[in-house]
Amino acid sequence: MGAIIKKEFKSYFLSPVGYVFIGLFLIMFSIFFYTDVIRYGSTNFEYIFFSGATILTFIVPVLTMRTFAEERKTGVEQLLLTSPTSITKIVLAKFIAAVLILLITELCTMMYFGILCFFGMPHIQTALVTLLGFFLLGMAYVSFGIFASSITENQIIAGVITLGFFILMWFLPDFNTIFSDFSLINIFTKFPQGQIDIADTITLISFTVMSLLLTIIFMQRRKSVR
Repeated sequence: MGAIIKKEFKSYFLSPVGYVFIGLFLIMFSIFFYTDVIRYGSTNFEYIFFSGATILTFIVPVLTMRTFAEERKTGVEQLLLTSPTSITKIVLAKFIAAVLILLITELCTMMYFGILCFFGMPHIQTALVTLLGFFLLGMAYVSFGIFASSITENQIIAGVITLGFFILMWFLPDFNTIFSDFSLINIFTKFPQGQIDIADTITLISFTVMSLLLTIIFMQRRKSVR
């Protein structure tokens, strides 16, 4: 599986996808860093991540839309489905590679933490909890994006499905408060407050696992009909 992870990870930088994802995130994050923190003379690093979660909603589809859709369109999927490597390992390898890109992007945000340390002393514990929550949210988003890519051969459609789902989850609580527990962004908002809620953490992890399982099941069914 390590070889597949390495191949998938390298593919993000052999194409513009990895650079576009990281670049777009940091550009938008920098804007929010100024408007939400610097402009008010604050040293609260966690404030930026309320907006950072919104950024993920719109750019994760860029990262995930090609994972399976492109291979299906180009015919490479045939090689994957007939290879001795299990579907589970292939799905997990693609997921881990995408998550590594997400992790690199999140680590880049530490330079903003360094800037704040120059002007004051951010609350380190709250910052770490926020980074944890942001990573869990990103994992949940990536897992669903990979699932969306597995059900179509068109990258654009995969991206639209992913974005549409994220936006729907975003606005669900506006229809009824009962949906608040199903909104990933709503779940994340407790982390920048320095709270690690076990139920919310389990929800984000469960969503990630469920999306990956759905992807594995769907791809396994495609393999079985070959």
